[in-house]
Amino acid sequence: MSSELSRRAGAARPAAPVRLIHLGLGDFFRAHQAWYTEHAPDGEEWGFAAFGGHEASDLLAAQQGLYTLITRSAHGDRFEVIATVSEAWPATDHDALLRLFRAPEVAAVTVTELGARDHPDVREDVAALRTDPAAPVRTTRGRLLAGLAARRRADAGPVTLVACDHTAGNGAILSRLLYEMADEVNQELTGWLDENVSVAATVADRVTPHTGPSGLRAVAEATGRDDRVPVTAEPYAEWVLAGRFPAGRPRWEDAGALLTTDVTPYEHRKQWLVNGSCSLLAYAGSIREHATLAEAIGDDACRGWLERWWSEAGRHLGRAAAGLDAYRQALLERIANPRIRHSLARIAADGSRKLPERVLPVLRAERAAGRVPEGAALILAAWISHLRGHGAPVSDPRAAELTVLAAGPPAEGAHRVLDALDPELGADDTLVAAVRDAATRFDRVRVP
Repeated sequence: MSSELSRRAGAARPAAPVRLIHLGLGDFFRAHQAWYTEHAPDGEEWGFAAFGGHEASDLLAAQQGLYTLITRSAHGDRFEVIATVSEAWPATDHDALLRLFRAPEVAAVTVTELGARDHPDVREDVAALRTDPAAPVRTTRGRLLAGLAARRRADAGPVTLVACDHTAGNGAILSRLLYEMADEVNQELTGWLDENVSVAATVADRVTPHTGPSGLRAVAEATGRDDRVPVTAEPYAEWVLAGRFPAGRPRWEDAGALLTTDVTPYEHRKQWLVNGSCSLLAYAGSIREHATLAEAIGDDACRGWLERWWSEAGRHLGRAAAGLDAYRQALLERIANPRIRHSLARIAADGSRKLPERVLPVLRAERAAGRVPEGAALILAAWISHLRGHGAPVSDPRAAELTVLAAGPPAEGAHRVLDALDPELGADDTLVAAVRDAATRFDRVRVP
């Protein structure tokens, strides 16, 4: 029979004082920001109060904030109790939120998801906060602003907001959305934000697949403890931060995080090498009848295309090119991990949205340098072949338009799709020829 997972049962150290707040209780936060804090040498001094859904917060509160992290490598699982969540609250507990934001010892607030920018609930939150700055609100942005307004009223001192959204430019986005809302609620609050709130931008990376019933059983069998809310993650983790922390922070850098003055080169590295590689393998790999990233990377042809793409992208990474060989090797190991299943069909979706960020910046830089980017051309060619019915099923917001454009002779289809993606690409005869030739080979023999 499994034993209880709790501090009172001796499963972990006493709860650390709450000096950090996180809005959200998702798997990524628990496998990433909480994990880095757990592994910081001063982690015992920094506890999170985390706000999430009722079920997750209730289950975590019953376990006194403890949960098991299952680190899933290609060779097996490792089980670790994470103790850095000191308090778990439902997001609807507005009184607890305001009380914690008023605490002078709280130094930073991490935010993973801000939600839709124009959601109707945001308008309702603005109206509520105009009437009463302590009024209950419904959105993450509203809760953040209500908490900061409470901190201002309590004169609790400076605080840093840490943007952990996976969107490029997350710090600037968080700052803009917060100020836009503050301007509508109370312009005096905007002035206080200028003087007391810093926003840190980040690049955060770690795959956290869903933990189902088999994960709960695995934890019980391996540890002898009954954990209702374990989380699963790959071994790899990355966290790059740029920003000021006037009230202090954990020593995240000693747990492997990188502190820098500008995260942009590292955003590019993740967007181009990680996400761009996934797109390449999703289209080319599925054309070669593979179903997952791990299968595709075991194909010598796919591996060769990937290396070609990495060589092109690596030339444009600036300071993030330092240590690139180790980064590429780690990425190969991540992709090849068969126990973290990445579906190529899922990755292939929404190419018209993804490729302009993942591929086109490198393509344009290569063309500006007078080179024909063979790796980028291969990705675009595989995507066009995918639009023509090869490989993974097409799931794209522009599917009706693009599949028609891609149809017909490959030479004409390649030109039409590139022109729809960006007229400058369609006007580049040398690039069109390279993409056309590769797409033709994909169509005919599935092996360029």
